[in-house]
Amino acid sequence: MSDTTRFALNGEAVESQAGPMARLLDVLRTEFRLTGTKEGCGEGECGACSVLVDGTVVCACLVPMVQIAGRSVETIEGIAHGVDLDPLQEAFISEGGVQCGACTPGMVLTARAFLDKNPNPDHSEIREHLAGNLCRCTGYVGIYRAMERVIADMQGDAS
Repeated sequence: MSDTTRFALNGEAVESQAGPMARLLDVLRTEFRLTGTKEGCGEGECGACSVLVDGTVVCACLVPMVQIAGRSVETIEGIAHGVDLDPLQEAFISEGGVQCGACTPGMVLTARAFLDKNPNPDHSEIREHLAGNLCRCTGYVGIYRAMERVIADMQGDAS
């Protein structure tokens, strides 16, 4: 039996030779050199390693490669559009939602997945949805402000 895992990574078909129980987090960082995905706790509690698998937020530190075969994985490196940052990435920077950067990739991906499903949440829905992503530096105010700015911009585009 082959240990080759085929899947889509940031929109491109890829293969990994990692064993079936290798953690997705380790494969992303070592084999594919996508170091934006961070390890915080290694137990799925902090959200720093959040990535999207088939559009759903997962903790990459908990996902074995055997569960990735044939699926689509998106990392923080994959949400930019060429050299243009995703509007959430830009808002996190301009609104002070980025400090040390450990939580930022997972936070941005979690926010992106949430806004893709709910483009007009209120402040309490934003807070509730981001509750699984821990940040030790920002106090969350800049993060919430960034999301609210992107929501306002999206509403402006809809007018």
